[in-house]
Amino acid sequence: MNSVQNIFFGIREYLSPVLKNSKFKETGCITPEEFEAAGDFLVYKCPTWSWEGGEPGKRREYLHPDKQFLITRNVPCLRRVKQMEYTDEDAETQIESDGADSWVMSHSSRVFGGPIEEIAASMDEDEDEEEKAEAEAQAAIRAMEKLQLRTTEEEVAVGDDDIPDMDDIPDMDDYDDMEEEADPATLAQPVSTEVDPGDKILSVRTYDVFITYDKYYQTPRMWLFGYDEHRRPLVSSQIFEDVSQDYAKKTVTIETHPHLNMSLASIHPCRHGAVMKKIIEKIASDEGKEETTVRVDQYLIIFLKFMSSVVPTIDYDNTIST
Repeated sequence: MNSVQNIFFGIREYLSPVLKNSKFKETGCITPEEFEAAGDFLVYKCPTWSWEGGEPGKRREYLHPDKQFLITRNVPCLRRVKQMEYTDEDAETQIESDGADSWVMSHSSRVFGGPIEEIAASMDEDEDEEEKAEAEAQAAIRAMEKLQLRTTEEEVAVGDDDIPDMDDIPDMDDYDDMEEEADPATLAQPVSTEVDPGDKILSVRTYDVFITYDKYYQTPRMWLFGYDEHRRPLVSSQIFEDVSQDYAKKTVTIETHPHLNMSLASIHPCRHGAVMKKIIEKIASDEGKEETTVRVDQYLIIFLKFMSSVVPTIDYDNTIST
């Protein structure tokens, strides 16, 4: 069934025309060129993201050969979705779309330290952040130099009086008549393989997160490949533990990656355009504030914020320096 579905999706994408004219603000959809521009901006803002070309036989001609998709690796996932407890600070933002349903953005106040309206306003703070980072780096270097100097002085302070006389050191032959005693510390201890349910050690999952361009829906699409704490790949049921239950097995499905020979969890993009259009309008026409212009190269920054409602425990947002 899955193979037949993949063939259908492949034919549908092949027959779909490539979007040439920008419909960023009108429909929330973007062209391949705009996807590349937004990807370049994401890589600039967050160096943990990078472009990749994928399998040569699966490259799309409407995308740059070396910029087929984006990837960030080893993104931590500290908790399962069911472990998340809502508080008064965990706001939900309901995004109305043109369809019959609406999209609920859960924990909308957690990511980026504030509501979604603050995303665009924070784009111009790079210089202040770089100055703070430079000051912190210089302070760390000075502290390391002081530590190294102190260590050298302590070594010089050690005099000859502290060196023991070699004649005073007893010979091992003087202890031939002594019986060796078993040292309890050297005895082999049994290794327990059972997991203590009260163990407080945190088992951290990690994810490789991919972003591709969907030609049919004309929007980005997110893909997930997870590992457990022992770097073993997660099975489908484990991945769904890290997906909001409103979307697990509905919006999120297991499909073949368009540029790699592997099956991954994918967040279906059927309503990405409509929801992104509403989010962009919400940012641009925030009541009580000056009108904010959202640039198309900021698209993926906003897109990742939107995706955090689906995978709220996969902590990729903390790597974005906005």
